[in-house]
Amino acid sequence: MSLALTIKQVTAEAGDQRILQGVDLDLPYGEVHALMGPNGSGKSTLCHVLSGKAGYRAGGSMVLDGTELTGKPVDERARLGLMQAFQYPVTLPGVHLDELVGEAAAESGAGKSEVRTRIDGAAPRFDMEPFLARSVNDGLSGGEKKRSEIFQISVLQPKVAILDEIDSGLDIDAVRQVAAAVEELRGPEVAILIITHYSRVLRFLTVDRIHVMIDGRIVESGGSELADELEASGYEAIRERT
Repeated sequence: MSLALTIKQVTAEAGDQRILQGVDLDLPYGEVHALMGPNGSGKSTLCHVLSGKAGYRAGGSMVLDGTELTGKPVDERARLGLMQAFQYPVTLPGVHLDELVGEAAAESGAGKSEVRTRIDGAAPRFDMEPFLARSVNDGLSGGEKKRSEIFQISVLQPKVAILDEIDSGLDIDAVRQVAAAVEELRGPEVAILIITHYSRVLRFLTVDRIHVMIDGRIVESGGSELADELEASGYEAIRERT
């Protein structure tokens, strides 16, 4: 089993608050993992620390395909193959979707014909053809914005894709569509980490591993049965036995 991402004893502080208490996580290529936990447990902080967002004092080790990420800027982490889909995708007036993703792919080293091939191949898979010539996220529904994020990641062909709250604010039909987009993104050369509060998106996905974070630590890991337990008993049952 080849590891795309290895996280060892990662800590994070913001101001005088210690948020991550020493996180350990292995993410193999070809697998989809879910990171779940209550509000304030540190899930999004881990996402920010992995992507290199400013404002955190981080410690520990984060290794992407053999390369240590700690200390590297956001753009270098992206070029190394770490991509993030945002919880609240922004609108970019005047910037067409195909231009944005095309420029990003070219920045990663893909030639013009390769970029066009990637876009033309991915757009129908994620139902993005009607939106390529429109401003990024302009007039899109919540589910369409999330699908657009996953489409962009697909074109960029990352080693690790972090999907932060990819199901937040969506109705059940949109959740199904986003789950289908995640399945389209799945492949042997990418590892996917889904960060979510709820188990509903996991009903429509084949998830290889579920991790539960409470108070800045991953306290339990398991298969789909863990999501069923959370659905039935909530996070308190796990908190009580840790």
